[in-house]
Amino acid sequence: MTGTAETDKSEDSRQIFVPILARTRCDHRSVAPIAFDCVKFIIVRAGGARLFSEFGCVHVNLGDVVVLAANTLCGAEPEGWITTTTLYLDRDYLIDQVFWQYAAFFKDRLDASDFLDTNYAEPAQIVRIGEDRAGLLMPWLDELAALSVDGLQARHFYRAQALLSAVLDVVVPHLAVTGHRITSTQRSTVVPSVPRQRAFGPLRAEARTAADLLARELDRRWSVPELAGAVHLSPSQLRRVFTEAFGKSPIAYLTMLRAEHMAHLLKGTNSPISVIAASVGWGDPDFAAQQFRRSIGVTPSEYRRISRNSP
Repeated sequence: MTGTAETDKSEDSRQIFVPILARTRCDHRSVAPIAFDCVKFIIVRAGGARLFSEFGCVHVNLGDVVVLAANTLCGAEPEGWITTTTLYLDRDYLIDQVFWQYAAFFKDRLDASDFLDTNYAEPAQIVRIGEDRAGLLMPWLDELAALSVDGLQARHFYRAQALLSAVLDVVVPHLAVTGHRITSTQRSTVVPSVPRQRAFGPLRAEARTAADLLARELDRRWSVPELAGAVHLSPSQLRRVFTEAFGKSPIAYLTMLRAEHMAHLLKGTNSPISVIAASVGWGDPDFAAQQFRRSIGVTPSEYRRISRNSP
């Protein structure tokens, strides 16, 4: 599974895939905006931070839970320090849980998937459960993290599932539920995705090849027909296999990669924003700012100022 920083990403990618994983960490340094192919519940245990994601720039502290859909960028600037426990959950596993929760109403797993996409359409949200409820979660989170130290072992699966159910029983009732799209950030096209950090890749090699091409040449003016030709598929076939693999269209995936790399350059270099935008493939600075804000939650100039001013 995945983590809240690059170190977790490389560490967890070496482990055998498991549908549930928990990690507790204390951050004193900023965490650059990054996206992962799993659903994440980030529970704030102590301290505070400013988060950047599709919900904008928001302060979080004890009593807050950050919920992120797969392939949703999120970064953090600790205000001194912040301690969190993050739950990494495979979306297919979550669909199974929802299916059995509403077994009397659903015909199959597709019904459960549609239910999730319709009722929990917001890709990023902060749930204010309060300090008292957060206190209830701490023993369960500690045990989940202990079970996940070396990757969740099969013999501990049922215990981990019971602990996860206890945590979700507290958090999920506070999630924002929508019967239809009501904000511009809600994504109706997201489908179950295969996590990039599994030991195996997407079922279709063409999807992996297309993703690698996009990552290697961020500044190229990609079109779907051009990308499809490179992997010997029709544009419609590419859209289908890519979305099945990564949960979003090729161009939406490219936008995510560009915003992620742009955030890295904004903080780590003194280059003008227009130059940085062009280096990731956005020749129009206004369009770049629009896309960056949709992905990170703030404008490029705001992100640079906040990240530079953080201790």
